Amino acid sequence: MIKVAKFGGSSVANADQFRKVKHIVESDPARKFIVTSACGKESHEDHKVTDLLYLIEAHVKYGVSYDSLFQLIVDKYQRIEDALGLHVDLKREFDHIRELIDQGESEDYLVSRGEYLTGRLLAEYLQARFVDAADVIIFKYDGEIDMERTGQKLREYARQADRILVPGFYGAMPNGTIKVMSRGGSDVTGSVIANIVNADVYENWTDVSGFMVADPRIVDHPLGIPRITYAELREMSYMGANVLHDDAVFPVRQKNIPINIRNTNDPESPGTMIMEDCSEQDKNDPPHAITGIAGRKNFTVITVAKAHCSTMVGYLRNLLQCFEDCGVSIESAPTTVDTMSVIVETDKIRKQLYEVIGLIKERCTPDDIRIEEHISQIAIVGREMRNQPGISGALLSEFGRNHINIRTINQSSDELSIVVGVADREYEKAIQAIYAKFIREERKR
Repeated sequence: MIKVAKFGGSSVANADQFRKVKHIVESDPARKFIVTSACGKESHEDHKVTDLLYLIEAHVKYGVSYDSLFQLIVDKYQRIEDALGLHVDLKREFDHIRELIDQGESEDYLVSRGEYLTGRLLAEYLQARFVDAADVIIFKYDGEIDMERTGQKLREYARQADRILVPGFYGAMPNGTIKVMSRGGSDVTGSVIANIVNADVYENWTDVSGFMVADPRIVDHPLGIPRITYAELREMSYMGANVLHDDAVFPVRQKNIPINIRNTNDPESPGTMIMEDCSEQDKNDPPHAITGIAGRKNFTVITVAKAHCSTMVGYLRNLLQCFEDCGVSIESAPTTVDTMSVIVETDKIRKQLYEVIGLIKERCTPDDIRIEEHISQIAIVGREMRNQPGISGALLSEFGRNHINIRTINQSSDELSIVVGVADREYEKAIQAIYAKFIREERKR
């Protein structure tokens, strides 16, 4: 068996966390490929190393001294090295980084050094072969990862050691220059490696024991989700359940490799298993009708009214073209016989709102236009909903019982999710009502 184990920033925040990682890795010889993020926060008052590196880049850009910020990073890594008795030449590493910063090295190089330095220390501590991500994660010039070249290089290193460690978040362009991914990109590094080595499972170690049915900041002690499909994960992640980087799904899904979200601080917890198909496991352990509830605030709903617009050929296309021409992406577009609504993130349309409205009036000649802001979108997701009649009706009834006004509602064609729009001020109340009705009451039966 082969496991790829990725450890997030909280898992490598200090020497104590390093010790937990070592225990986890050494407890299972199948964990042959290790990926690490940069050191995260040790406390609420602390700073993530990557955040400090971005701040240093800003200081350099405006010609402001970055000495104090740089020293914070030096001290953090020195504390880890001293506590664990490691022998990485940190002085040489930091002198080299500082020299390149002063020579105008790229931002991508600078912000990647958190993963690089964490990887150097962790590799020595785990007695693993350190492999610089710049030597194995190869990008194409269009920004996509070159899976063929990356595979060739990774397999070469894998043949040379029983266990290798690769820093996450960055790689190199074909000309050798460093390129970073979007924040959280270490998840993607681990997923790419899992794809290439045909791993049996991709473990993603973080500071939570997998996915929760609802946000614990809104619902007290929500149930954990033992299993979730890739399709359900996409729905929940898009609506705000951000335990895993969105792009980390595709490389492993391609080869049907399950992802296991685990907690470094509670390694005995099985966490959440993300799979293409959960049907076999569901036979023995039937899931709730609702797998999870997730949502986001701050949407704007633009409703265009025109008699019989749904029968007018090209009307919806003309309406959506107004948004496209202004560079505004659309969340969804529910329609009725005489109305078409377009839901967008408020921040993405704020500057172009009146330009969009002007185009709609010119091209669509509506009878009326209504603009409603401060709307939340809540996704109720569950692979079992299609097998349980009456879910939508019960949802509407529960909202009515709690005096929550539904502004929009949209059900996916595969019946995997129902997305409702409510006022921002009723967002938390709506999620609590859904959880109480469909999770807490069902558990009592």
